[in-house]
Amino acid sequence: MDKSNFINESFLGRGWSFPPTFDPNIEYGVEMVDNTDDIKQSLIILFNTNPGERIMLPEYGSALNKYLFDSISNSRRHLIREMIRTAILKFEPRITVNSIDIESSADDQRAGIIKIKVNYSLQSSNTRFNLVFPYYKVEGTNLPQLYTQGVVQSLEKETIL
Repeated sequence: MDKSNFINESFLGRGWSFPPTFDPNIEYGVEMVDNTDDIKQSLIILFNTNPGERIMLPEYGSALNKYLFDSISNSRRHLIREMIRTAILKFEPRITVNSIDIESSADDQRAGIIKIKVNYSLQSSNTRFNLVFPYYKVEGTNLPQLYTQGVVQSLEKETIL
């Protein structure tokens, strides 16, 4: 990669990939993303960041974790939708939000998953994209089940030996 490609004049921008990846075989040692990939990663970071986590920009983020253990009613869906819309409006000026849908099938509800679908257009080209962000409400609750499966597997290995 030559240096002219490293400095991208695009309105959409260029930044480090997320999570940051370092490779000595890549020029400058850091894997970079640009254009629409940069925007998608920026949105994922925005949704996963709680307000107050960034020292120099304490209002950055969305408070999705605030609703982690709440039941999801229509009013809660509306609250989450508006919170995401406001966060994007404040911190992602490269896009315009067309719609935000919050979906969860019966299987998803049992698994504790809510799918947040953000349809957006790029400001510079008016091209439409969407991002489906799976929000896990009960992530990590299967630890006892995983633990007992691991114990059973290790017991089976011991009896075979």
